[in-house]
Amino acid sequence: MARAIALTPEQVPAESKPTLDAFTRNIGFTPSMMATFAQSPIAFNAWATLLGSLSKALDVKTRDSIGLAVSEVNGCNYCLAVHSFTAEHMAKLPADEIILARKGHASDPKRDAAVQFARKVIETRGQVTDADLKAVRDAGYTDANVMEIVALVAMYSLTNFFNNVFDPEKDFPAVTPAGSI
Repeated sequence: MARAIALTPEQVPAESKPTLDAFTRNIGFTPSMMATFAQSPIAFNAWATLLGSLSKALDVKTRDSIGLAVSEVNGCNYCLAVHSFTAEHMAKLPADEIILARKGHASDPKRDAAVQFARKVIETRGQVTDADLKAVRDAGYTDANVMEIVALVAMYSLTNFFNNVFDPEKDFPAVTPAGSI
């Protein structure tokens, strides 16, 4: 059961309404997570700004793969469902790639390095080794790209933590935990 209630359109604070309306137009509906998150215009708009900025980082397959890996480590079932859906429908990742990403890998060597590095960042709380950093750089990522990977890990962790705390109503198809696949 949800620990916080999603707001109806009439309940959304005026400061959150433009951001929430933009998401609703782009997605075609209002996800319960966003209707819940909108209760705090400060947190919601800050997250939306970060999401907008980071949507220019790397490529969509790598971003979605990182989202899947981070959400799996953080045990966020809501985000795993969302990222599995977007990875399939927007990034056009096949089912086996979605599973690989959830397990911290990818079949593409460069994307694999980014996903492995992202998983190390979340698992070690940023205490990666020199070898971890060398591996992602050797795959062709610049320091700016590595910073983007870290920022993506932080952004996905924010929504993971939010959804784990507030447990919004699930409005995307549920997925099986990767450990059982």
